[in-house]
Amino acid sequence: MLYIIGLGLNVDGISNYGLETAKRCKRVYLENYTVDFPYSEGELQEVIGKQIILADREKVESLELVDEAKKMNVCLLVYGSPLFATTHISLIQEAKRLGIKYKLIYSASIFDALGETGLQLYKFGKITSMPKFEADSFMEVVGANLGIDAHSLILVDIGLESEKAFDKLEKAAKKYKIKLDKLVVCSRFGNKYQKIYYDSTKNLKEKEIQKPYCIILPSKLHFLEKEVLENSK
Repeated sequence: MLYIIGLGLNVDGISNYGLETAKRCKRVYLENYTVDFPYSEGELQEVIGKQIILADREKVESLELVDEAKKMNVCLLVYGSPLFATTHISLIQEAKRLGIKYKLIYSASIFDALGETGLQLYKFGKITSMPKFEADSFMEVVGANLGIDAHSLILVDIGLESEKAFDKLEKAAKKYKIKLDKLVVCSRFGNKYQKIYYDSTKNLKEKEIQKPYCIILPSKLHFLEKEVLENSK
């Protein structure tokens, strides 16, 4: 059987159900190519109590895990929630095609934690991502969201330093003629070292922002949203 288990946002974020399931699996894989973890592999392995095998993009997308699940219980641990901002649905589709049993075990995602910024979740538009390579199409999504007065959540690619991310943001905003006011940056959300920033790109470049982090471009703010953000400093 194949299990895809969400880890939540911190090293203790996995549910009891997910933890007990992982302990029963013959092989425990950790998807390690979509996020900069806020904790070490060793810390997670101590919580799980079993050896963890790192699974890169090639391993996951080759669907080898599904083949292994024919013979034994296999689980893939995923930071956050198992199907949020990832392509792991392909594993489920392959398991269905081959008649292999599977189970999704959910946990908190970054979207669950965004309410702590004070921004109202129903006012978010389409989620987009900022890649490490040269591309600025994420700003098209931001523009469309602003057109309907919706906030924009930008997920930042693994390995992209915050200063470079803000440079990309400024360059893309200029190209698409989008005015950048204050941004919201969420660093290590759900972790004991979490930090919420609400500031200009100029000031944010001077801060040492820890990974993982995401960027939010707010649209028109409700007075309560603004009050909470102003008090987050």
